[in-house]
Amino acid sequence: MNCNVPTDIVFSFTGFAMRGGRTDTHHDGWGIAFFEGAGVRHFVDHQAAVDSPVATLIKTYPIKSRNVIAHIRKATQGQVALENCHPFVRELWGRYWVFAHNGDLKDFHPELDGPFRPVGSTDSERAFCWLLQQLRRRFGDSQPALDKLGAGLDELVQGIAAHGTFNMMLSSGTALFAHCSTSLHYLVRQHPFDTAILSDEDMRVDFSQVTTPNDRVAIIVTQPLTTNERWTAFAPGELLCFVDGLPQRVAQPAGAAADRLK
Repeated sequence: MNCNVPTDIVFSFTGFAMRGGRTDTHHDGWGIAFFEGAGVRHFVDHQAAVDSPVATLIKTYPIKSRNVIAHIRKATQGQVALENCHPFVRELWGRYWVFAHNGDLKDFHPELDGPFRPVGSTDSERAFCWLLQQLRRRFGDSQPALDKLGAGLDELVQGIAAHGTFNMMLSSGTALFAHCSTSLHYLVRQHPFDTAILSDEDMRVDFSQVTTPNDRVAIIVTQPLTTNERWTAFAPGELLCFVDGLPQRVAQPAGAAADRLK
């Protein structure tokens, strides 16, 4: 979730958590990270989200944040263990960076010779560490402007995606980057707000009753969470940057523009 004002994610997380063992097979752990200023509230659990007491806490505790990344895991590499649960958190340029990945990378074993090393045994954490290592090498000790950062990220994620499926999200709390290999969708909720109905749980919310006309919230997810809202599918290979609840195209896959004009 990426927003222009601090917002809670109780409604979306309630439906999302059902996919962690009840309406889907992603039952090998879960996690969520909320940015608050320069800090991050980070919760992970190796239990399935539908059974986790920590997930129950999140569904009943309206933590407000402008950037949130959540993940439910279906293990492809690495055992079911706490250290292998996404999202992962590291420091770069004096800020926390949060990363989550959906997919499976084959024969991806880059040399990691800097301060970013995996704690667990997943291809996902390995990719995250390599991304930060390469960003540090490219841009030095200071974070670049957002457009330069996006261009650098696009080049790096395309290289990782050559090894398999790399649907990922990355944020330092000021913007949220999302890259699609196979399946990502997003929607932007803004005035005039309406009622949203979850697809995985019998729950609906009239957002016009809990928002102001100035609020704007972008939700990015593998598969749509609601049945009555219009979700936009990412194109394979597309990298978007969300700022203040709005998507900005970082790079458009070759042929995507022509395909959308047909």
